[in-house]
Amino acid sequence: MTESDVFIKSDNVELEDLGGGITRKILGYNSDLMMVRVFFKKGAVGVAHQHPHRQVSYVEKGKFEVHIDGKKQILGVGDSFFVPRDLMHGCTALEDGCLLDVFTPIREEFVASKNGS
Repeated sequence: MTESDVFIKSDNVELEDLGGGITRKILGYNSDLMMVRVFFKKGAVGVAHQHPHRQVSYVEKGKFEVHIDGKKQILGVGDSFFVPRDLMHGCTALEDGCLLDVFTPIREEFVASKNGS
C-alpha cells in the first residue's frame, strides 16, 4: 500500500470529476486512514451507499441534507456526521458546498481509480 506525501499542498492535488456536480481531492492517506475533500454543486446528490469503512465528515462550506440509516438531518458549516461501518448513507447539497471526509481504513478503491488501476 502506498502512502501520500507527508506535506500535501492542495494546489498540487488533482481534482477528480466524479460527475453529477461532484469533484474530490484525495489528501493524506496510508493504509489505516484517509482524508478527502469533496466539492458539491447545488443539487448534487451523494447517492446512498454503504461500505465497511468508518467515516466522519465535516461541513466545510454550504448546507447539506444528510441521510444515515433512515434518519435525516440538515447540516451546515461547522457541523459534522459520523457513519459507522455498513450503514446506508448519502447526502444532497442544498447549496454549493464542500465536505471534508475522513475514513478508516483507507478507501483503497479511491486510490486505485486515481492511479488508473
